[in-house]
Amino acid sequence: MTGRRGRFYILVLQAALLLAPAAATAAEMRVAVASNFADAMAAIARRFEAATQHRVTVSAGSTGKLYAQIRNGAPFDAFFGADVRRPQLLEQEGSAVPGSRFTYAVGRLVLWSPRPDYVDPHGRVLQRGAFRHLAIANPVLAPYGKAAQEVLQARSLWEALSGRLVRGENIGQTFQFVSTGNAELGFVAWSQVMRPGQPLAGSLWRVPQALYSQ
Repeated sequence: MTGRRGRFYILVLQAALLLAPAAATAAEMRVAVASNFADAMAAIARRFEAATQHRVTVSAGSTGKLYAQIRNGAPFDAFFGADVRRPQLLEQEGSAVPGSRFTYAVGRLVLWSPRPDYVDPHGRVLQRGAFRHLAIANPVLAPYGKAAQEVLQARSLWEALSGRLVRGENIGQTFQFVSTGNAELGFVAWSQVMRPGQPLAGSLWRVPQALYSQ
């Protein structure tokens, strides 16, 4: 963190991971990416492949799970995580090239439902509790899940709603829970619901950044 609250400082560890058991060849690059950035990374990879004729293999998942895989020797060449802490730890632990970290994007947390007029602009739908399931990413593995937990705690709703929570392994799975109707609403990434040139589907609350710490 650099003193600014409420944002995900999403970092990339570029170049070869020092402790990877097998380096990628010049014609292939293995990239680990947090689920919230997976679609964007897929588009970047396609353009890179077209421009260079090199191949990019993308593995998406929760930041925590990818961090654990890298620590255990997974042969990734770059890591696009969704928080500051795990990339820092990898560098401190000797699993990443020193000084290779930088911010590549800033994310926002939203409470979203595909139903129009279901989520109000102030998130009072949480207090009303007129829903069966609320989806969040696993707070242990996913930074967006940790942020969602902090929001519910800030509103004194964590314990009251714990029995209704549906936990996704990562923010991508959490989005699927909501978009498929397995949960009426959920905490997801702003980038998952707002696409360039496309109207917003459903309704959402843009969570104030003061309610979560990352």
